[in-house]
Amino acid sequence: MKSLYLAPLAALALSGCITYQNRSDGITRLRIDETGTVDGPRVTPLKVLEDSRCPVGTQCVWAGRVKVSVRIDTGPGSETRDMTLGEPQQVADGKLTLVEVLPVKKANETIYPDEYRFGFTFAGGL
Repeated sequence: MKSLYLAPLAALALSGCITYQNRSDGITRLRIDETGTVDGPRVTPLKVLEDSRCPVGTQCVWAGRVKVSVRIDTGPGSETRDMTLGEPQQVADGKLTLVEVLPVKKANETIYPDEYRFGFTFAGGL
């Protein structure tokens, strides 16, 4: 009987619809092609456009940046935007910000698309 209740949960987990939001820090963390609600808008990271972060343990002249293509769904519709780590963007009545990108970059190691986790916050009513 328990398996009848677990099957829908397993299907949902495998579909990529479950997101992780750490309630203590208010950050919604998503993978590529995973959709989650970020305190209002629904966000789906689509593709890493640039990851030029300085690798841990090295010295760089420039800290680098991360740019990600995301789909943003709000009540009025859907749009695709490029978001840069740490740069808030106006969405509906608030600001959507890409606040973290994991894993950290390491010298001589490749980060594959399925390894990325993107942390988003939304400050509404601004």
